[in-house]
Amino acid sequence: MPGFDPRAPETYWGLFRRESRLTAARRGMAITVGDPERSADGLRLDWRVEADGTETRYTLLRWDDIVAARFPRGNARRLLAVPALWWRLWRMGYVRRFRREARRFSRVIVGVHLIYLALVVFSFGAALGLVGLLPDWTRPWSWLSAPALAYAILSGLMAVTRGKPFYVAHLVDDTAFTHDHADGREARMNARLDAFADLIRAADGRAGEIVVIGHSSSSFLGIEVLDRVLARDPEFGRRGTPVSFVSIGSVIPWITLDPRAVAMRASLARVAACDAVGWLDVRAKWDWLSIHKRNPLSASRVPAPTAHRPVEIHVRIEDLIEKRILKRRKWNLFRMHFQLLMSSRDPHAFDYVAFVAGPEPVHAAIRRWRDGAEHPKARVTEQGPV
Repeated sequence: MPGFDPRAPETYWGLFRRESRLTAARRGMAITVGDPERSADGLRLDWRVEADGTETRYTLLRWDDIVAARFPRGNARRLLAVPALWWRLWRMGYVRRFRREARRFSRVIVGVHLIYLALVVFSFGAALGLVGLLPDWTRPWSWLSAPALAYAILSGLMAVTRGKPFYVAHLVDDTAFTHDHADGREARMNARLDAFADLIRAADGRAGEIVVIGHSSSSFLGIEVLDRVLARDPEFGRRGTPVSFVSIGSVIPWITLDPRAVAMRASLARVAACDAVGWLDVRAKWDWLSIHKRNPLSASRVPAPTAHRPVEIHVRIEDLIEKRILKRRKWNLFRMHFQLLMSSRDPHAFDYVAFVAGPEPVHAAIRRWRDGAEHPKARVTEQGPV
């Protein structure tokens, strides 16, 4: 399950195919990636992967259409919705808790919204300045044109800042989605999660194992999906088909700290308590768009039922890319956010392609890391970074 991304699902297939070639060369593996196929209902994109004799059906569960309907939003909606959202969050004590539990990530989110505020102020200031340059600027109609001019300037600025380095429009709209979903107002997403739950449940008994992977915002959406599956089928994961959940670039506390996210916190507690579903949290302290310093359960005020729940591994950026490449990429926040979905330059480090498609079952790898037989290049902890 991808994060808040409006791009076509074939983008992820292309990324996986490209990185699988690198993984094959670096690890001496034989990897074949089949062509993608969209399902008739539009809910998924499937492709087959064969790696050293192990066949994996990779399914991308789609919600890019829902993202595209929300991003980019019209500037009129942002101008009205953003102040109302932050007033609610501040009044309910969310901002203080968010800063405490997710310090660096909160700086990014708050910082991006401050940049947005600066762009709004600049737009109005520039509009007033331009009106003042008119020869008949003292006439009332001249000043009445200032708001329309400011709106046009702001629209241009938001279009320019959709991409790197700050991704202002993207992160502002992503924040709005997250808290709308916490509040239960994103009806389309709730219906989509129900459909995803049916697709995942249908794989029980038909595969060697089931692995649900949630990247970025899907770290919490994946939890909700699994909770729906378990609510419909309490024996899911207990019939002989191992089930695992893997959160990558997790931002779970981003939503669970919202006082209105009652349903999300309940889902988190139920999935955390279900020993039939293994849980691995892949973390990276260099990823500014994830929350990596705290156990997502304790940060969300949800008690962890057992030690190493979830199992956490921390991946070093030096094992994934070379230093000369890192210098070019480290301020491209979204590129770094996707790095854990790419091949590792070190053949002994965590490698996404080898992890999900290689011969070792994911549930076995999680159990190995949990029991202390650590990956040579990834260390396991109960809470916090190493």
